[in-house]
Amino acid sequence: MTSLRFGYGTNGFASHRLDDALTVIAGLGYDGVALTVDHPHLDPFAPAPELAARVAAIHRRLDQLGLAVVIETGARYALDPWRKHQPNLVSASADGRARRVDLLQRAVRIAADMGAEAVSFWSGTPPQGTTAADGWRRLLPGVTAVLEEAERRGVICAFEPEPGMFVDTVAAALELRRRLGEPESLRLTLDIGHCVCNEPATIPETVRAAGPLLANVQLDDMLPGVHEHLEFGEGEVDLPAALGALVEAGYTGLAAVELPRHSHAAPEVARRSLAALHAALEKPGQPGEAS
Repeated sequence: MTSLRFGYGTNGFASHRLDDALTVIAGLGYDGVALTVDHPHLDPFAPAPELAARVAAIHRRLDQLGLAVVIETGARYALDPWRKHQPNLVSASADGRARRVDLLQRAVRIAADMGAEAVSFWSGTPPQGTTAADGWRRLLPGVTAVLEEAERRGVICAFEPEPGMFVDTVAAALELRRRLGEPESLRLTLDIGHCVCNEPATIPETVRAAGPLLANVQLDDMLPGVHEHLEFGEGEVDLPAALGALVEAGYTGLAAVELPRHSHAAPEVARRSLAALHAALEKPGQPGEAS
C-alpha cells in the first residue's frame, strides 16, 4: 500500500469556478488539492469579512469532499497586472518586497484557517545585474518575516526552488535554510519536473537530498533546460522512478499535479494524469537508478 497521496493544482482549473473544480478533482479520485490564492478562486486581498467567509466556506467544502489542501502562492499577476511574478522577495524595491511578504503572510493565515498542510512559495527572479550578496540580503529578511507569521499560526512553509529564480535548485534552498539557522517551520517543495529541467542530479538523488525536509511535491513532466509543465509522457521524467524515490524517502504529504497551462481541458487532463500516476505505481522504478 503506497503512502503517496495525489492532488491536483487549482491553477490547472482556471476556467472553472472553484467549487466546480473541487468537485471534479474529488470525483476523479484525487486525495487533495494544491490551491493557488489568486483572483479567480480565492482573492487574498478581499475585504477581511468577505475573505474569512470565503475561506470558511472552502474549508467546509474540502471537508465534505474529503480533500486535503496545500496553499500555493505562484499566481502570475496577483500583485502587478503588467508584470508576471512581480514584485518578489528579491526585487530591488523594498516596498515591492514588502508587498510580496504581505501576500505570503496572508497566505499563511489562510492556510491556518483552512487547516492546510503547508504553504509553498519561492524567491522570485532578481533584476538583471543583482549580485548574489544583494540577492541574499533581500531574500533573508522577507523569508524570516513569513516564517514568523507561520510560527505564530502553526503553519509549515515549503520553499520551492524554481528554474531561473534566485533560489533555483534544492542545494540553494538548503543553503537558504542554513543561512536562516535551519528553522523547523521551513521545509521544501520539490517539483519533479524541475529535476529534469535544471537540477544537476537525477530525480532519486534530488529526492534524497531533500529527504525528510520535503513538505510539498508537485508532479509534471519536463524536458531538459525547458521550464514548461507538460503532461506525463511528453517529457523525460521517469515517473515510476520518481514515485519510487518518494515512497523510499517516506514522503507522506500531497503530491499534486501542476499543469497551469492546461485549464482548457482540465477534467480530461486531470483524468489522464491520475491514470498515469496509478500506472506508474504499478511498475515502480528503482529509486537508486538514474532517471
